[in-house]
Amino acid sequence: MMPRSVGGFTLLEMMIVVAIVAILAAIALPSYTAYVQRTRILDAVTRLSDARSRMEDYFLDERVYVDASGHCGFLPSASATDAFIVQCEATATTFTVTATGVAAKGMTDFVYAIDQSGARTTLAVPRGWSRSADCWTIRQDGLCV
Repeated sequence: MMPRSVGGFTLLEMMIVVAIVAILAAIALPSYTAYVQRTRILDAVTRLSDARSRMEDYFLDERVYVDASGHCGFLPSASATDAFIVQCEATATTFTVTATGVAAKGMTDFVYAIDQSGARTTLAVPRGWSRSADCWTIRQDGLCV
């Protein structure tokens, strides 16, 4: 009689593979989450810079930052997929555009702003983040742009 060949994996081999996949996921998931967060922050500060530029264009045309109804001369656009809500407050000679993180997108506690002088400020970041008030903090370690 010939010995019968058995194919397949043993339970021990499968457990080793599962353990390796779990370790790799534990390493990769926090890095991926931080990457997505930084991408959303960069989108917000890009929208703030764009809003400032459009407000300055409006000021050059109208000589005020507000329209006839007392609102900002430029209203930032928004969509359901945005991770930040961009709002504007203005007087005739000043404005502040603020981006506030949306909780549903995991951006709670992030608040950034820019004004008519171009001053970039980080108003709030989550607990555990380092923050510099006079720039836009984009990473947990306090890196600014």
